[in-house]
Amino acid sequence: MAPPANVAPRVAGSDPTEVLRRLDLVVRRRLDGLLHGEYLGLVPGHGSEQGETRIYAPGDDVRRIDWNVTARMTDPHVRETIADRELECWILADDSPSLDFGTALCEKRDLAVSAAAAVGFLTHRTGNRIGAVLAGPGGREIVPARGGKDHLMAVLHRLVTSARHPQGRTDLGGALLTLAGVARKRGLVAVVSDFLEPPELWQRRLAQLAVRHETLCIEIVDPREVELPSVGVLSLVDPRTGDLLEVQTATPRVRERYAAAAAAQRAAIAEAIRRAGADHLQLRTDRDWLLDIVHFVAERRERGRHRAPRTTA
Repeated sequence: MAPPANVAPRVAGSDPTEVLRRLDLVVRRRLDGLLHGEYLGLVPGHGSEQGETRIYAPGDDVRRIDWNVTARMTDPHVRETIADRELECWILADDSPSLDFGTALCEKRDLAVSAAAAVGFLTHRTGNRIGAVLAGPGGREIVPARGGKDHLMAVLHRLVTSARHPQGRTDLGGALLTLAGVARKRGLVAVVSDFLEPPELWQRRLAQLAVRHETLCIEIVDPREVELPSVGVLSLVDPRTGDLLEVQTATPRVRERYAAAAAAQRAAIAEAIRRAGADHLQLRTDRDWLLDIVHFVAERRERGRHRAPRTTA
């Protein structure tokens, strides 16, 4: 019996072809309808062709202010752009050992692959090109951006079958720098990671990437990374270093301190992404990941509809 659609398919030990077939079916059935009508993607880009101007509204990107029109009209105006019909999308997939963990509906790696697949399936249309950078403790692998369904499936197949590392750290900042070097055409960049490396190691690189591209950070979280259950002595292993730690979870004070530290860590990640100018989508292994993506896209489009009406200048 197949697992419910809201559960990311199991990657480890599964047939990659079957995993991708199921993801393709689920994404097209539950998410593809979001793209009907105006040509907008998972994270609508501004395009590259100059369009009309309109009065600046709270939430607009200040980098799009047209200073010539603003000087003439005395009120700040932003320059709209026409959506590109061909989009170059790059996926930065974190292959850290910390993703081989999960205590709810699925493992974090299963959810990360599903999120990358959703980005790919929702953007591979009308000539869009998909590329990927796979980053793990062993280094980085670049899959060049090309168009076509066959290439998309090859990229996702590589994500599903990527090598597993027993331990080690991923240089997320270095991976972002590599991505900036290969993603030369303005487009969409999706960074799929649990972002457990300290923000000061990757925030500046992310900000540099977000200056040129529409950037979406998809944070993968398991509930046990947020709070501990009361189950007595719990043996924890850091997959990045192999260090073993035993924690007495029956002590309320321990659980409270853990929850406070976890909340501070997640807040720091969210703040770093916000300051970098990227969009932030958090997916959890104990939630319906498809529904969370639907809410994310709907919220973005709702913000777009409530902006000030356009004016010409």
